[in-house]
Amino acid sequence: MNLSQFQKAVSSSDKPVVVDFWATWCMPCKATKPILEKLAREYRDRVEFLPVNADDSREILEHFRIIGIPTVMAFRNGEAVGRVTGAQNEAGYRAMFEALVEGREVRVPISAFDRMLRLGAGALLAMVGISTNNWLALGIGGLVAFLGVYDRCPIWQTLTRLVASGFKTRKA
Repeated sequence: MNLSQFQKAVSSSDKPVVVDFWATWCMPCKATKPILEKLAREYRDRVEFLPVNADDSREILEHFRIIGIPTVMAFRNGEAVGRVTGAQNEAGYRAMFEALVEGREVRVPISAFDRMLRLGAGALLAMVGISTNNWLALGIGGLVAFLGVYDRCPIWQTLTRLVASGFKTRKA
């Protein structure tokens, strides 16, 4: 599929579209494929599902700056409104489908395990940084810990909305 065919498929749909960028050699893609196909069947009357083989669609990947697969993107009225890279569980993908159906902002929540892993790893790195007087390790630890809570941070949410609205203004 080339870029113009893709854009036509996404923009001509009267329903929101979920696009799965995958490849036959990608093991996480193989793990998420049954989940996405199940959700596609479940939401078929309300959401269109479009699997795109990444190996056959380089132009699309370059256009959307996709550097990792699986990447699942959500489109509403031909515009990208959500994106998640990496394998997710069913709850994460279901949140994407539900948000599209309900017209809400598309967000995939961080699982409790991922949140705790990020916070724990960040705290450990920060402690190593403090005990060895290594400011780089301390900074990286703080950043990793922040990745465990960024989705709940009101300052981060405000900044990302401002940046996103600035990009939309420049595009127009």
